[in-house]
Amino acid sequence: MQEICKMKEKVKKQKRRISTKFTWVLALISIVGFLEIILHSFFDYSLQDYSSFFWLIIMGAGFLIIARPKKIYDKSKEGFTELSFYRLTTFVIGLLALIAGFLSLPQFNLIHPIFLAIKGVISIIAIIFIIIQTWVIRE
Repeated sequence: MQEICKMKEKVKKQKRRISTKFTWVLALISIVGFLEIILHSFFDYSLQDYSSFFWLIIMGAGFLIIARPKKIYDKSKEGFTELSFYRLTTFVIGLLALIAGFLSLPQFNLIHPIFLAIKGVISIIAIIFIIIQTWVIRE
């Protein structure tokens, strides 16, 4: 009976482990969205042309920070493991997000099916990251 109580206590004590870096990225995206709403509502100034730029740059930088490029380089000398493959994939997604972000600036105004596909894939991956970081990963 005591073992069952101890097991229940352990289950209750499990905490969700969320990357603080990823939390900062989500917070910045929320702030940019809130700022866009405030500027449009109160000052009739629209950041709509730049919203995908901000969103993709913040996501790309966040993915690059999470990937830790220096560790990828160090691990490439020793051989790849499952963790280094995860980091390499995250790094590539981050680079694609940065490139897509810069190309979405109104000065370039690049509208191409491949570009839109990259934005869609990054959106889906970001949603998956949010779900995994928030509800799946536990200490």
